[in-house]
Amino acid sequence: MNFPFLCTTPLFQGTTPEEAETMLECMGAYTRRYGRQETVCHAGETVRSLGLVLSGGVNIEADDAWGNRSILSHVEAGQIFAETYACIPGQPLLVTVTATEETEILFLNTSKILQTCTSACAHHSRLIQNLLQISARKNLALSRRMLHTASKTIRGRLLSYLSQQALEAGSRRFSIPFDRQQLADYLGVDRSALSGELSKMQREGLLQCRKNVFELNETGGIEE
Repeated sequence: MNFPFLCTTPLFQGTTPEEAETMLECMGAYTRRYGRQETVCHAGETVRSLGLVLSGGVNIEADDAWGNRSILSHVEAGQIFAETYACIPGQPLLVTVTATEETEILFLNTSKILQTCTSACAHHSRLIQNLLQISARKNLALSRRMLHTASKTIRGRLLSYLSQQALEAGSRRFSIPFDRQQLADYLGVDRSALSGELSKMQREGLLQCRKNVFELNETGGIEE
């Protein structure tokens, strides 16, 4: 276990490597590796542990009864997933978690995180505070996705999402964590229609893109 890295993650922020090692011992922690496109958790399952991505990444996905898939979010190294479900005993997952590449995940028993030890150590309290902040940020991320998919047009959804990515990157040139199909799933649109709209926007000089790297030009607009 790379404890110095673990202490840079949002969940363990503010703890020392020695404190992190001690906490893992009392939380029933274990690691597991997954291959690309391998399912980590299936919708309908119940979980007791949250997952912290040590390397690689996973997508949080939802499928309807007809097999249509929507990507709700992407979880990168250092971030966590399934904490909401793990905090509610017996709550079935509404989503499926899939590895996007070779991925290693640390699993932590959530009940042991929420139940502080008898000595009420400061680093354990810090972990609970960090978990609360992470949950609040994820609620914000879901709100952003609702904003990105509010437009009735593909262009409107694209510009909303790409504008937010540029803002977070602090630059008009940035990369996104999705390929074309994943971006289409995230925005809730058809892949071919998405690719067609991106080609049209490039011809109009609104942006440039190559694979998952985008650059927004000075002019732009949303067609409703």
